Amino acid sequence: MNIKPLADRVVIKMLEAEETTKGGIILAGSAKEKPQIAEITAVGPGGVVDGKEIKMEVKVGDEVLISKYAGTEVKLDGVEYTILRQSDILAIVEKKDKKGKK
Repeated sequence: MNIKPLADRVVIKMLEAEETTKGGIILAGSAKEKPQIAEITAVGPGGVVDGKEIKMEVKVGDEVLISKYAGTEVKLDGVEYTILRQSDILAIVEKKDKKGKK
């Protein structure tokens, strides 16, 4: 089964939270923060939403930073996804290679 978002919505899959701090301390499950970085798995077509033209700025495969409590969580075939509006995405995460280039 696939999820096909409508209008300005996107489907994301949350990336796993770090289990250790930078200092090497292992965190208990309750001490971990909800991850805010996710991978986009599906993107709606955009179009006119509430009388405004919406152009989709993200694409499948992008890693994004989202608002902490944004979207609606759904479970499909045992996998948890979140469906949210593009406006709930704060930024696209650009990875750098080892030489510091994007």
